[in-house]
Amino acid sequence: MLIDDQDSQLVLVDYQARLMPAIFESESVVINAKRLAQAAHWMEVPVWGTEQNPEKLGALSGEVRQFCRSVLPKMSFSACADGLLDLLKPPVRNSQGGNARSLPKHLQKKPEPESARSTIILGGVEAHICLLQTALDLLEQEFQVYIVTDACSSRTERNRDAAFDRLAGMGAEETRRMLDLLNELKADHAILLVEHDMDAVFRIADLITVMVNGAVIASDTPDVIRSNPAVQAAYLGDHA
Repeated sequence: MLIDDQDSQLVLVDYQARLMPAIFESESVVINAKRLAQAAHWMEVPVWGTEQNPEKLGALSGEVRQFCRSVLPKMSFSACADGLLDLLKPPVRNSQGGNARSLPKHLQKKPEPESARSTIILGGVEAHICLLQTALDLLEQEFQVYIVTDACSSRTERNRDAAFDRLAGMGAEETRRMLDLLNELKADHAILLVEHDMDAVFRIADLITVMVNGAVIASDTPDVIRSNPAVQAAYLGDHA
């Protein structure tokens, strides 16, 4: 299936100054992201950037920032939770010109929304966290999502590949059905879930154990884990 440039938008996730040195194959990832952004710019495809906690992780790399129409600062793993959808879905426009507002209301045409570009091309880091969560939320909003794998990475090759496996697996609707089934089962059965989809984990888990390089760094309820500084540092970076 060919991607239609007239129906596409490019989103570049979190290529940030203090995060990239810790990313697997970071140099080639940024080079590929720049090539992607430059090509999109030439083809007049809208390019958007995101920054995760920019005060701690620094600004989006100038290599890609120069091509972005706007850069969205965020604190959530998914950029959709912090306003990305407002950028991707155009505002309602008034198609009437001149002094149309002076016409009686019954003669005025209602504003019409611009046609949204429904294909989202994604690249970014970390692939198994912010990129993955953003992609899943976009799928749930019924966008067509394409991942440019050579412009994506994580701190480890293993985590990057886990994200690719996850994105190649179940779609958003299948994921929802599976979570609903697990929620029904957990009333009568103990369930051990090993999962990189953190939205899924927070939705169904009563107890979460977080491991880094084989060592447990935290084990508690979802609310406590979500705000745990050690977990945030391990998964979001702490290079300040």
